[in-house]
Amino acid sequence: MSSKKLVAEIRQLKKSCLKKTVDGRVKEFEKVGEKSSREIFKELCFCILTANYNAEHAIVIQKAVGNGFLDFSERKLAKELKTLGYRYPNTRAKYIVEARVHAKNLKKTIHSFEDEQDARIWFAENVKGLGMKESSHFLRNIGYKNFAIIDFHIVDVLVGHGIIKKPKTISRRNYVGIEDSLKAIGKKIGLNMAELDLYLWYLETGKVLK
Repeated sequence: MSSKKLVAEIRQLKKSCLKKTVDGRVKEFEKVGEKSSREIFKELCFCILTANYNAEHAIVIQKAVGNGFLDFSERKLAKELKTLGYRYPNTRAKYIVEARVHAKNLKKTIHSFEDEQDARIWFAENVKGLGMKESSHFLRNIGYKNFAIIDFHIVDVLVGHGIIKKPKTISRRNYVGIEDSLKAIGKKIGLNMAELDLYLWYLETGKVLK
């Protein structure tokens, strides 16, 4: 097997009504990036919640908590997350409260980087709960289009098509290498990483989330 089969599958999806949904979702991401630092911080919190957790349920929690990400005490936030059925309420509440030091000037911080790769590394190194995947997810969700969101679901798709060998862990070096493979696929189809991720997730789950 090779990338040809995967490319063919995504090209077919691109010709379908799914394209309108994907294009609309990417525009939604751009609109989030235009909002205030407070609103962008809520998206950061969503990405903290999604680590090793179901994204669809995290969306429900994000909507339910709302401004609580900014205003609740750590104890109250943990209690709310637990009530909502979140798997790691105490740890992630702690991460979110600690991340509030960046909330007020978050938009300014994001735009202070001339190189978007530097922005991703900064978030991965300076916000607890964010690694390369979650930092990529966050930046994608606020309008950046050149980052792949790589977890073992995506790895399994690429391994299944013979595009990569399955890594034991997704280190930073492995992450960038896999991302390069995805960029090569995207180039063949005429898709950026934000678009390609949505198509890949649809292939895996039948859904277009965020």
